[in-house]
Formats: sequence, C-alpha cells, structure tokens
Amino acid sequence: MSSVSIAEVKRSISTLVNRVAFGGERIILTSRGKPKAALISIEDLRKLEKLEKAESALYAERKAALAMAKAVREMTLARRGGTPFPDVSEEIRRLREERNEEITGVR
Repeated sequence: MSSVSIAEVKRSISTLVNRVAFGGERIILTSRGKPKAALISIEDLRKLEKLEKAESALYAERKAALAMAKAVREMTLARRGGTPFPDVSEEIRRLREERNEEITGVR
C-alpha cells in the first residue's frame, strides 16, 4: 500500500484514481506525514459496506440474545422469590479435584 501526500493528490488526482480503479491499489493519503484518509476502489468500498452490514447484523443478534438472557434470568429470579443463584464455583472446584483424584488414583 503506497502513501501519497495531500499536495500530491491535488496535482495527480486523475492518475491516482486510475491506479486505484484499474490497478487495484489502495493509497493512503497523508498530511504532514500522518495518515488522514484512504483512496480505495468502488469494489473495496462495497466489500467494506457489506462487512459493516454483516457486523451490524451480528451485533444486533448478540444484543437481542443478551436481552433475552437477561429476561430469562429475571423471570427465574422472580420464580425463586428473588433469591439469587448460588455460587457454584466452589462446588465445581471440588468436583474437579475428585475427578483428578480418580484419574490419577491418588486419594
């Protein structure tokens, strides 16, 4: 990927556009040596837009799943009379230790 200064873009926009459109290049536009924007083909733009749309849909699905999980949790808590679920991490640790002892034969 090549970099071109904004001043060069002003002088050579037609050449740069042709390099991008027909040569498949992606050109970083710089100002005072720092990247500011990019010149890409329409094909690349469409790919980016498609990717954004897919990511947006995935985000919406995940957000909906999270909302559903929260609703289920709230319903379950209500059925339990507001009693929170017990912390099972200690029980899981104990079961793992028992399993490891059985596997290794050490008690």
